Amino acid sequence: MTPITGYEDRDDPQEPVGALAEFYRAFNGRDLALMECNWDSSDEASMDNPLGAIRRGWNEIRKVYERIFSIKATVKVEFYDYAIHRFSDTFLAVGRERGTLNTQDASLDLKIRTSRWYRMIDGRWRQVHHHGSIEDADLLARYQAMVR
Repeated sequence: MTPITGYEDRDDPQEPVGALAEFYRAFNGRDLALMECNWDSSDEASMDNPLGAIRRGWNEIRKVYERIFSIKATVKVEFYDYAIHRFSDTFLAVGRERGTLNTQDASLDLKIRTSRWYRMIDGRWRQVHHHGSIEDADLLARYQAMVR
């Protein structure tokens, strides 16, 4: 499958690939308003990512993105080697992310196992859960140090 980068021409958030492209466009562009459109705004949303801790509800999830978007670094990721499992009003995307984190002093190649679960809400797909993990302990420690 073609990697999803957020720079796709086709980004209809009513289609699973479009909803994923919207997420990566928001993330890579540090667009918190677009990120909020992509996520379910209820307290049912949850995220467990490499920065640690489980966050529940958009207000807590938002804080994670605010922290990532505020660091003095460039972070770019793409979703690849994935499968989309679509059900009636939900879909699950399971795959890998690769990318880079660059600061003035260091560069880090990111490799993250990722799953994203979306539900159709008000006529568009909204993310209700994200889980990301970095298998390499050294890479995880370096990523956490650079983002914190």
